Amino acid sequence: VWGELVELGKKLWSVGKQRRIWAPTAFVFLWQATPNPGTAMFYFTTNELGFTPEFLGRVALVRAVAALAGVALYNSYLKEVPLKKMFFWSAILGATLGLSQLLLVSGYNRELGISDQFFSLGDTVVLTVLGEVSFLPVLVLAARLCPEGVEATLFAALMSVFNAGGVASGALGAALTSALGVESDNFTNLFYLVLLCNLTSLVPLGALGWLDEADGPEGGEDGGGEGGTKGAVPALTDASAKNV
Repeated sequence: VWGELVELGKKLWSVGKQRRIWAPTAFVFLWQATPNPGTAMFYFTTNELGFTPEFLGRVALVRAVAALAGVALYNSYLKEVPLKKMFFWSAILGATLGLSQLLLVSGYNRELGISDQFFSLGDTVVLTVLGEVSFLPVLVLAARLCPEGVEATLFAALMSVFNAGGVASGALGAALTSALGVESDNFTNLFYLVLLCNLTSLVPLGALGWLDEADGPEGGEDGGGEGGTKGAVPALTDASAKNV
């Protein structure tokens, strides 16, 4: 058994040190690791806006339904779209639509005649659908990167990198929250926190060129740059928290 593990480790190392593997993997980490204001927004909606546990449960239900809608949208209309184009427009739309939270933070939605609860539900639907649509290409990319012989192990490793990016996102969000002095009873700078988090979500666009490294003889039938007929994903998990 030990010999098999050593052999597997050597094979993983020989695969992982290839630029066409580590460059897209680094992009996946960067894609997930941008700061997230989720914790601060949670305290804002509960402590400042007075959202009850019952209403938050309804939001969670709406989010689950919207996630399924996002999967259906991707598999029906977007799985043929090149991955680089998917990531590009997901980042642009995510940053743009994510700024809608500024309306809730500033209270401007009430001036428009939209209640906080209704606005929050609508915002959740839109951002969750977009989050799911931007998450599924990550799974497609991960599946395409895996060469024969170490498919399951390398895919699991890539998903671990993705999850590590999520941890980094939460840590960076917490650090930024602390730096701006946003607390459970002080939301003076929450507007700037949400603004900065949304703007930094555009940072991964500078590394889109790393996805070109996924093209290669072992990168899948259609290459790493296309969604192709392999749009069906091998697994389904919840969308990225930064898109919620």
